[in-house]
Amino acid sequence: MKDYNKDIGEMGENISENYLKNSGYKILDRNFKCKCGEIDIIAVHKNYICFIEVKTRYGIKFGTPSEAVNFSKQKKIYKTAQMYILRKNIVDWDFRFDVIEVIVNIYNDNFSINHIEDAFQS
Repeated sequence: MKDYNKDIGEMGENISENYLKNSGYKILDRNFKCKCGEIDIIAVHKNYICFIEVKTRYGIKFGTPSEAVNFSKQKKIYKTAQMYILRKNIVDWDFRFDVIEVIVNIYNDNFSINHIEDAFQS
């Protein structure tokens, strides 16, 4: 089951990366990890550095993908973003935390994507 979750997660991140590039985002990093946690995609869009959590599901039977980004997960993302900012010595940028929901049709290759900009505040 763990590999299955990893596979669907990676598929969602690939879909999201393509979507972001086609929407004018510049990808800086993917799967940035530190002791605090992991951020799926870090990108620049307009005047923002965007820290993006991608959640991929086969349907919404158990809730929308973004509902999995609870307060505890948000705190981890925020702390990980702080480490990224420190390590990369980033100054004079505005930051934003986005969530991308990818819902994949289990019967074919179709999917829907919902990009929630500024999904939560630090």
